[in-house]
Amino acid sequence: MSEQQQAATLIRHRDLEVDTWKRFEPTEARPLPADDEDWLVPLAVWQSARAELRGRRRPVGVLLGPADDPAELAEEGRIDPTGLALIAVDFPIYTDGRGYSIAYLLRTRLGWQGELRAVGDVMIDTIHYQARSGFDSFAVKHGHDPEQALRAFGTFTAAYQQSYPVPAARQG
Repeated sequence: MSEQQQAATLIRHRDLEVDTWKRFEPTEARPLPADDEDWLVPLAVWQSARAELRGRRRPVGVLLGPADDPAELAEEGRIDPTGLALIAVDFPIYTDGRGYSIAYLLRTRLGWQGELRAVGDVMIDTIHYQARSGFDSFAVKHGHDPEQALRAFGTFTAAYQQSYPVPAARQG
């Protein structure tokens, strides 16, 4: 595997890409990330500085943990995508299924049509199911072959339960 292939651990709209997004951890001295890179901010940071973050040159992503309520992103029942590049949902361990419910709520009840990314313990075995629940990008866990993860989308040819149709891929 080439160095470029090793660095390409993000599956986005069923293509491999290099993942440039970093998790921001706020501190007292640095409550917000610089407006210069691809940052995933925790829900609490988004809530406390929503107006400022929306006005930035570079949109941020919001990171939802399994205990976060996705409805807290909504205003008047819908999510305003202004200033939001993506929403990432953390899977701290692959057996924690709360991320699937969060994805479903974001897509169906809260109207999120933008990029929805699975992060954390995202493995080859889970990608197919995450895609069926509304995710369209996946930060593949270190140590898992992203090429093999791409092939996992074709693992099953029939489904026994309803899935959520992912919005059409956007440019960018």
